[in-house]
Amino acid sequence: MNGFKMALSIRFNVKFAFRYITKNHCPRRLFKAQQSTATTSAHEERVFSGIQPTGVPHLGNYLGALESWVALQGKYSSVMYSIVDLHSITQPQDPQFLRENILDMVSSLLACGIDPTRSILFQQSQVSQHAELSWILGCLTSMPRLRHLPQWKMKSKQKNEGSVGLYTYPVLQAADILLYKSTHVPVGEDQIQHLELAQDLARIFNNQYGEFFPEPCALLSSTRKVKSLRDPSSKMSKSDPQMLATVFLTDTPDDIVLKIRRAVTDSNSKVTYEPESRPGVSNLVSVHVAVSGQSVEEVVRMADGLDTGQYKNVVAEAVVKKLEPIRQEIQRLRADRGYLESLLAEGADKACCLAAPVMMEVRKRVGFC
Repeated sequence: MNGFKMALSIRFNVKFAFRYITKNHCPRRLFKAQQSTATTSAHEERVFSGIQPTGVPHLGNYLGALESWVALQGKYSSVMYSIVDLHSITQPQDPQFLRENILDMVSSLLACGIDPTRSILFQQSQVSQHAELSWILGCLTSMPRLRHLPQWKMKSKQKNEGSVGLYTYPVLQAADILLYKSTHVPVGEDQIQHLELAQDLARIFNNQYGEFFPEPCALLSSTRKVKSLRDPSSKMSKSDPQMLATVFLTDTPDDIVLKIRRAVTDSNSKVTYEPESRPGVSNLVSVHVAVSGQSVEEVVRMADGLDTGQYKNVVAEAVVKKLEPIRQEIQRLRADRGYLESLLAEGADKACCLAAPVMMEVRKRVGFC
């Protein structure tokens, strides 16, 4: 009888250990190494940001966010970038297109300079703790608080009626950040209110369950927003119906030259930087500044004597020089599906090993275990 009880006990303990490790998607060796970090390095500097897998990024994405993401890898010891596919399904998605878009985004990030040896690159849905923490934080959030956030206001108006997922989108964003006890988040000015929600939820959780989450701070990009080449009053966008409005990272040199030559300017042929009164030519100057590393004053001085038609050729040449190596690298990486999938799997393992001990502590504090 004692032998039977011992065998039963061993069987139960092995089964429990297997279920626990599987549930958290974390290799046993790595999990043990990371387990203590949930409390001992609670305020270690860590950068987190995410990007939706909506296809290949455009020039505005690259200059406004991705270039700074690459630079942050050299400034912080812990950097995490997530392809936030859970966020993407707040809008209808074709499953096959979504799968391919995820790989397009991985190859684009790598080609731009995201280095998996210096940062953790992973797919959000492969780390189940994001959704679990989002539910807990959602229970600490009021409906009026979410109703006034820009994401809901803008997109629910476009659709006349928004989904529950769209409504709680900012809570999942907060969970993405807090799950890794992130201290710094690169954001655009239009996302500041969403980051403030993450800060508020960190305070609410800490007040209710004891000090645990750091309050993340914003890393604002200094790069000017790239405007549509066909309508400089609006941002460059992947969804712009005008084919010539957006420069994608996979555009050929001929595509780029054509789009910039067709860019909207005005009747004044002189090159100046006056964003309010001359948004079209000022947008070209901003792009030129960003891809060349020169100042506005240097670019305008260099363009003295050129009309806007001639200047467009100069800008096109500078953009091609910047983007052509990226385009070629995207093509090379995209051809190796197995490599991209294995890289995502490895990134998910690393992310899970950071997320698992945090969620274990959250569960304890909330009272689940």
